[in-house]
Amino acid sequence: MTALPPETPRVAALARYPVKSMRGEPCEALDLEPRGVVGDRSWAAYCPDGGIGSGKTTRRFRRVDGLLDHRAVLRGAVPEIEFADGRWLRADDPAAAARLSDALGRPLALRPESDVRHHDESPVHVVTTAGLRALAALLGEPLDPERFRANVVLEVPGTGFVEDAWIGRELLLGGDVVLRVDGGMPRCRMVDLAQADLPRDGRILKTLGTRPGVTFGLTASVLRGGTVHRGDPARLR
Repeated sequence: MTALPPETPRVAALARYPVKSMRGEPCEALDLEPRGVVGDRSWAAYCPDGGIGSGKTTRRFRRVDGLLDHRAVLRGAVPEIEFADGRWLRADDPAAAARLSDALGRPLALRPESDVRHHDESPVHVVTTAGLRALAALLGEPLDPERFRANVVLEVPGTGFVEDAWIGRELLLGGDVVLRVDGGMPRCRMVDLAQADLPRDGRILKTLGTRPGVTFGLTASVLRGGTVHRGDPARLR
C-alpha cells in the first residue's frame, strides 16, 4: 500500500458514545448512516419529566451531573455501562438504571432513542488537530481531544481554525463516506468537566467564548453512509 504524503489530511481517531453524556469508546472503524454514527448516543438517561440527561438544561435536555463518571461501550445491540466499581451492566438491565440513580442521587431511567433525538446539534461531530493546536496555543498547554467528544478527529497540518472555512462544503472520508459540513459546533460546560484522567478545567469554555458562537469543531450531516477507518484519507470538495 502506498504511504500517504505527510500533508494529506487523514482520520487520526474515531469515537462512539453509546449513552449520551457518558464517556465512550475509541474505535478503529465506524459505520455511518443518515442518523449519524451507528450506535452513537443511541441510549440516554432520562429524568422523570422526560428530559434527557445531559451537561446542560434546555427544552430537550436536563443537566445531570456525574454521567461522565461512567463509560459506555457497544458490544452488541445494547450498550454496556461501566460503573465506578468496575462492574458492567447492560443498559436494558433494570439494575443498571437503579445503580445509576443511586450513584447520581436522583431517579433516572435508561432508554433507547425514540422520536426525540439524543444528538445535541448534528448527526456527526468533527474536530481537527490544527484546531486543537490553535486552541492549545491560546491556553498555553496541549489539549486532549477527548474533551470535545468528537466522532472524527482529522489530522490536518499546521495550526489554526482551518475547519471554519469548510462550512458548506462536502467532506469525503475514505472511499465510502460523504459528509456535509453544516456549521461550527456550539460548546457548553461539558468541555470543562472532569472525565476519566482529565481534570476539571474552567478555562476552556471561557477561552472559546472569544470565538463567534462559542464554537469549536464542526457539525456535519451524512450525505452518503458507509464505513470509515482510522488512517483513511480525508478531502474536501
